[in-house]
Parts: sequence; C-alpha cells; structure tokens
Amino acid sequence: METKDIILELRKKSDLSQDELAEKLYVTRQAVSRWENGETVPNTETLKLLSKLFDVSINTLLGSPQTLICQCCGMPLDDTTISKETDGAFNEDYCKWCYTDGNFVYSEIRELTDFLVGHMSNENFPPEQARAYFEAELPKLKHWRKDEK
Repeated sequence: METKDIILELRKKSDLSQDELAEKLYVTRQAVSRWENGETVPNTETLKLLSKLFDVSINTLLGSPQTLICQCCGMPLDDTTISKETDGAFNEDYCKWCYTDGNFVYSEIRELTDFLVGHMSNENFPPEQARAYFEAELPKLKHWRKDEK
C-alpha cells in the first residue's frame, strides 16, 4: 500500500475530515489533499506527528518500505511490537521487550542470550544450537556492536 492510501485509510478510520486532520497537524487542507492524491509526501516532522496521532510507525506510514528488526534481540518488528519513547514516539530500532520506557531491559548480551536460549530452544532447535546461533548473531546488531559504543 502506498503512503497516500495509508493516510487516507487512517484518516477515515479516525473519522476525521481533511480539514480536521490538517488542523491537528498544523497544515492546510490542501496539503492533506495532496498527500492523499499522491502528489506529495509529508515531511519528516509531519510524519512524526501522523505517527503519534494514528499510533503507527513512520515505516507503516511510508508503506513499510523496509523490514525492521529489533537491534537488540533480532526479532522482526511491526506496529504492535515496536518500542516507544517516554513521549509516546515510536523507536523503530527496538522491540517493546528490549527497550521500555526509555530504558534497555538487557544490559549484558549474555543475559539476553540466556533468556533467548531458554525461550527459543526446542526439539528442532536444541539449546546448544540456539546458544551458538545467538552468540554469533546478536553481536552483529546495533545495540551490541562494540564499534558503535
């Protein structure tokens, strides 16, 4: 789905007119009309306001152009699992289980690995295999990369 269709659908689901949406976003009705006709796309600041107003990620507003994964645990992200900042804005880098209320839940990679092995291993993915997988993959994620700390 394209941005124009997503904005139109979200506006109608919220039972808002173009004028009412424009007022909430501090733009003109014509701007809303241009977005919904696909003539333009909202700027970054307006996308943030739309995200907060409709409680969807910017990624969703843009038609989910990229597959998001938690940069702490590697879990795929969608609007129901993406973390939020203390002001309610989406943080598209982390899941709500790794990053809550502006704080990281896991301070040590070993702590997260132990948790994941305990919850993800099964008869087809034995604990030793799960541990080896997470020990190889987690350090590649942004939160655990040593060169970015």
